[in-house]
Amino acid sequence: MKAKSNTKTLDQLIDEQYGKKGTPKRDKFEKGYETFKLGAMIHEARLEKGLTQEQLAEKCGTNKAYISKVENDIKDVRISTLQKIIEVGLGGQLNLSIKL
Repeated sequence: MKAKSNTKTLDQLIDEQYGKKGTPKRDKFEKGYETFKLGAMIHEARLEKGLTQEQLAEKCGTNKAYISKVENDIKDVRISTLQKIIEVGLGGQLNLSIKL
């Protein structure tokens, strides 16, 4: 006799918790995820470059507390500052896109 599986995909869990795509609750969740993802990407890039938050802050003219807040999605970041963090601090390139 085969046991019934209670395993769900991440998409199924998100649908259950926040509703289907296009609903207000889901849209709010998706927006929050995008800002979280940005901080996580900066954090990962900083670690790949072997930089501390303090070193990154010094390179791009800000302070460690600000970098920490951006990485942890506590602080909104202006595009000009984001560009400086990525291009000057991390030696990368910022690419933006708009989806309609």
